Amino acid sequence: MSNSPKIKVLCIDDSATVRELLGRIIQAQPDMELVAAAANPIEARELIKRHNPDVLTLDIQMPRMDGLEFLERLMRLRPMPVVMISSYTQPDSEETRRAFELGARDVIAKPKLGLRDGLQRSGAEIAERIRAAARSQPLLPRPRPKAEPIRLPAPAVACRDNLIVIGASTGGTEAIHTILSHLPSSAPPVLIAQHMPAGFTRSFAARLNASSRLTVREAQDGEPLLPGHAYIAPGDRHLMLGCSDRGYRIQLDAGPEVNRHRPSVDVLFRSAAERAGRNATGVLLTGMGKDGAAGMLALRDEGAPTIAQDEASAMIFGMPREAIALGAATEVLGLDAIPARLSSRPAATRPPQPGWRRPAAMFRERHLDEPRRCAQCPS
Repeated sequence: MSNSPKIKVLCIDDSATVRELLGRIIQAQPDMELVAAAANPIEARELIKRHNPDVLTLDIQMPRMDGLEFLERLMRLRPMPVVMISSYTQPDSEETRRAFELGARDVIAKPKLGLRDGLQRSGAEIAERIRAAARSQPLLPRPRPKAEPIRLPAPAVACRDNLIVIGASTGGTEAIHTILSHLPSSAPPVLIAQHMPAGFTRSFAARLNASSRLTVREAQDGEPLLPGHAYIAPGDRHLMLGCSDRGYRIQLDAGPEVNRHRPSVDVLFRSAAERAGRNATGVLLTGMGKDGAAGMLALRDEGAPTIAQDEASAMIFGMPREAIALGAATEVLGLDAIPARLSSRPAATRPPQPGWRRPAAMFRERHLDEPRRCAQCPS
């Protein structure tokens, strides 16, 4: 084990049982230390000043002050990484969405039945997510970038146009936020597979949309890909690139998990390799496991540029490391360098279509009446 300082964790929960169990999990980690535990946020305030923890674990329903109220005050006055651990932070709950909006780094749902056994079984995962939070910065609201001149809508991109596919897991929400907030409104379409449960992705897309020049939304099956747009895979569907005679399309699939995930990065990357080939740019960001490595290799085999996030900037280097080990990455870049690299590739490999500056209604009419042929699709 390295001589790096231990991660200092402060646990806030009104349940003595939960404080004990979390304390055991934290203390069992060679790189962590439970510096204090508090039964409510009022007690926690003095303990934060005294111990200056690296990460807080925070319950929601507590006496004297609600956990979400405390989170809001904390992020305004003394922001730090927070992992919410509560029976209220179920994947589709309003409390979970609110926690993310207020700046929580991660949320973990307490087991509904068998609290003690459930937390003990999840000990390794809880520790890893606390570890990831410690390496992050708190997710503070970012101002929307300076507005660019209003542009008329562009037609859906053809199957030979450029696009970007991004995959991420643990730590990916912040990394994706960084990348999208630095891309111009003229960027190629962006497809994103982020490991995230159902119920989270719509609010995640809304937060990204508020801090990006791109239009960001949760992907819908069958919709056309547009320049300057980013599409987030729904939390319970695989996201794939489709291609018709009218251009690229979104395809969603509720099939089995791949690499224990749905959405799976491998599924997205393989579909991009098959249908876009060298016109796709693949980006694999922070995350545990190996999802995305084989799909990135398929992209590289088709001649596509492929970028893996480097170890220094990745919260969890597992997924990028696997891709690099396979020889799937043509480049290994720090997070701050990735947006500029993506912006260096134009949105299309063909010249702009005639009628680029026509009104939106005429774009739609042209798009429907003059379908483009796709070289990679059946006649």
